[in-house]
Amino acid sequence: MSTNSGRLAGKVAIITGASTGCGPVMAKLFVEQGAKVVMAARREELVLAAAKDIGPNAIGMRCDVTNEADVAAMVDRAMTEFGQVDIMLNNAAAPGQDKWVWEQTVENFNATIAIDLTAAMLCSREVLNRSMLERGKGVIINFSSTAGWMGMVRKTHYTSAKAALRALTKTIALEVGPKGIRCNCLVPGSIETELWMNWGKRMAAEQGLSYEDWKAKVLEGSPLRAIAQPIDIANLALFLASDEARMITGQSINCDAGGYMVG
Repeated sequence: MSTNSGRLAGKVAIITGASTGCGPVMAKLFVEQGAKVVMAARREELVLAAAKDIGPNAIGMRCDVTNEADVAAMVDRAMTEFGQVDIMLNNAAAPGQDKWVWEQTVENFNATIAIDLTAAMLCSREVLNRSMLERGKGVIINFSSTAGWMGMVRKTHYTSAKAALRALTKTIALEVGPKGIRCNCLVPGSIETELWMNWGKRMAAEQGLSYEDWKAKVLEGSPLRAIAQPIDIANLALFLASDEARMITGQSINCDAGGYMVG
């Protein structure tokens, strides 16, 4: 599909955390739907390879989203190459080290907050100042987790960041809505990525279970008895980024097979 057609025709998107997992899948889908995409991640070799696989309408670059200069350079690259930013996907995240709260360290807690929460503010601030506010249009999508709804043992750092992202989303939506800009929060549950599977194998070993038996227990917690694939997250991100969602802002929308039902 050319950039002249598709649900994101003529749009420019930035996707952080774009080297592995959902990032490259979202980038590929966005390009297929007409967007030009800047893919950013800390692991330069991986993100460059992912962008190359997608084609000329995807550009990969190294960016540490906790570093203000790196974030500014990322947005500058989008502006230089494509002249605007229409969509900001704050997808970069890190799980941190699993620790009981009585073991928690300031370093682990703050490092997770920096990547999973503060970075979303930095990236949003930069795209607003460089493109969206002046043009009076744009979409920001933050990526939380159902762990931020329910809590999760040994993850005070991660759940705190992911819960705060929902409040950040509401506040941004209130501030930028009158300027024609939307902000929503996509809230996945489990996503069957390499990172999730490695974590699952570790949890299974701790519980004395096989990975398949552990996974079956996890599936019992969702009405659809399914675990999301990266394309499921990409499809929801595409909808929220598109004009089809023009009346949706300030919302946290789950994509978790019904594992956590809001309301």
